[in-house]
Amino acid sequence: MTEARPVQPPHPPLHDGDVTLRPFHEDDAEAVARACRDPEIRRWIPTIPEPYTIDDAVTFIERVERDWAEGHAAAFAIVESGDSRLLGAITIHGPRDRRAFVGYWVAPWARRRGVATRALRLVSRWAMREMGLVRLALYTLEGNVGSQVVAERCGFVREGVLRNYDDGGDCVMFSLVPADLAGE
Repeated sequence: MTEARPVQPPHPPLHDGDVTLRPFHEDDAEAVARACRDPEIRRWIPTIPEPYTIDDAVTFIERVERDWAEGHAAAFAIVESGDSRLLGAITIHGPRDRRAFVGYWVAPWARRRGVATRALRLVSRWAMREMGLVRLALYTLEGNVGSQVVAERCGFVREGVLRNYDDGGDCVMFSLVPADLAGE
C-alpha cells in the first residue's frame, strides 16, 4: 500500500468565478459551527456532533490542517468568490493506492445555487489530475437524492447500494475514473 504524502493546496485556489475552494482558516469557525447545527447536515452526515459547538468547529479546522500536512485528506472551504463567505466544505479523503473518497456539505444559506455541483466539479478534476487518481469514490445515504443528483451532474457513475454501510444505513456508491473525463 502506498503511504500518504502531503498534498499542497492549489495556488491560486481552485475557482470558477462563482465559488472558490481554499483551505480552512481559524476565522471560519463561527460559520462552520452555524452551518453544522443545521438539521439537514446532521441528517445526512450522522457523525457530526450534536449539539455542534464553536469548540467542535475549531477542532475540525485544526484536524483538517493536520490532514493536509500529513497527507490524509485535502479539505477545502467552499467560499463565495469575491467575499470569502463560507458556503460549505468539500474534502478528498486519502488518497491511498491512487484511490480516494470525496465528501461535502453545503450551508443552509447557500443551498439550491449549484454550490455543491460547482465545488465537486472543481475538486474532482483537480484531485484526478494532481493526485493521479485511478478512482474517486463518493457515497451518500440512500435517501440523500440531492447529493446523488450532484454526483451524476459531475460525471460520477452510480455503482450500487452498499447495505448497512454507514452507521447501519444503506449508502449509494458512485465513482469517477479517468475514462469518465476523457471527453473533457
